[in-house]
Amino acid sequence: MKTCQRFARIKSGFERDIHFLSKPSAPGSPGAGVNAKTAVTVKRNMARALNRHFDQCRECG
Repeated sequence: MKTCQRFARIKSGFERDIHFLSKPSAPGSPGAGVNAKTAVTVKRNMARALNRHFDQCRECG
């Protein structure tokens, strides 16, 4: 699948956030669970944003 530069830019931004949130905090700390849940939410938002872009972009779709 060939995608445009904007698609790659959107994806890389979300992946950077997911990577940051996926880094383990101190085991057993309250922040570790919150970061894991937030990472799942960010993944879901990334999927929505990329699907919306793919549907509207002339170069990708």
